[in-house]
Amino acid sequence: MATDSKAQLLVEALTTHRDEFLAQWSRTIGDALQGRLSAAEMRRELTELYEAILGALSRGGLESRGDHFAETRSLLIELSRNRARQGFSPTETAMSVLALKEVLEPRLTGDPEGARVYLQFARILDDLSLLTTEAYVRTREEIISSQAEQLLELSTPVVKLWDGIVGVPLVGTLDSARTQVVMEKLLQTLVDSDSTHAIIDITGVPTVDTQVAQHLLKTVVAARMMGAQCTVSGIRPQIAQTIVALGIEFGDIPTNASLSDALRQAVKEVAQDAEDDVRGLL
Repeated sequence: MATDSKAQLLVEALTTHRDEFLAQWSRTIGDALQGRLSAAEMRRELTELYEAILGALSRGGLESRGDHFAETRSLLIELSRNRARQGFSPTETAMSVLALKEVLEPRLTGDPEGARVYLQFARILDDLSLLTTEAYVRTREEIISSQAEQLLELSTPVVKLWDGIVGVPLVGTLDSARTQVVMEKLLQTLVDSDSTHAIIDITGVPTVDTQVAQHLLKTVVAARMMGAQCTVSGIRPQIAQTIVALGIEFGDIPTNASLSDALRQAVKEVAQDAEDDVRGLL
């Protein structure tokens, strides 16, 4: 039997038993998903996918690499992305395709020719299920990356402490990526609030090593380039001992034991700056 006649045999089976196959396919997937997806939504997705597969087989036969399966692949990518966002597992997502093999097997394997058609079509479904897994993984990576960025934003707040004074309370480890976020948010806040003083509080930073110190210095230098005076607060006794032991030099950067001490000093400097400006106008 020629390849196109094999495809025709499959097309006829899919067309003749369309409603039966769709109903059984929906039941199989519905049991696997345990009601976590509405029956109407699942039926709509599977119907679109079924029609796309049937159309691809009618146009291009059992050659899975052709453009005639483009619509099918597009629908599966979208389905996989939705499943990833909805919290389904990769296996549950792939089952949306693989379950069709279970539906078709009893109808197509009753004779040798039908069995050969089934095996050839099963390979196509295997390829399509791999596509769903790839799309699912890419989407999950995008979600995780987006969530990591959001957490990074939330973990590096820049707050206005006083007129002309902003604070950056750091909690946790300070690495290169986080330093970049701190720099960007601090510089933007300095511009938006027209502040002249910045306090970087490291009370919540568990340890300070050479790398962390370098990140702090970069942030201070960036703020100073914007014309802001910077103070590092939260220098606890153990942190101070570590800094001395490592030979870390903060140079002329003011440091304080607590945020309140740093704020008190910054308020005095802001008041003095305001007084000097008034004198300059007289």
